[in-house]
Amino acid sequence: QAEVQESGGGSVQPGGSLRLSCTASGFAFSDYAMSWFRQAPGKGLEWISSINSRGDNKKYVDSVKGRLSISRDNAKNTLYLQLNGLESEDTAMYYCRKSRFKDCYGAAACDDGTYRGQGTQVTVSS
Repeated sequence: QAEVQESGGGSVQPGGSLRLSCTASGFAFSDYAMSWFRQAPGKGLEWISSINSRGDNKKYVDSVKGRLSISRDNAKNTLYLQLNGLESEDTAMYYCRKSRFKDCYGAAACDDGTYRGQGTQVTVSS
């Protein structure tokens, strides 16, 4: 059964760091672009970053540029998100999503509607 599973979230103080992971199984992970989305309390789902299938093209929403870094290890079927300089506005549930394309940008192209994980919670508070 194909699935994705996010992990690595937690509670940190402002300025702290976390590394999120998304482990995929049951589909050809290396054939598709992957993305991170997040949903803050009371807000909609937001695309924040994507990486192409080969891992050499990375894209970010402006609000996270310079603080977040996406990467992938196709040998391990795993997607990562390094979060540095965390701010209270980063508090959200974080999800990984699969695209139907080898490269993508934005919510519509980067989420093919399959393989929903439970997400991992990131809370930034002093």
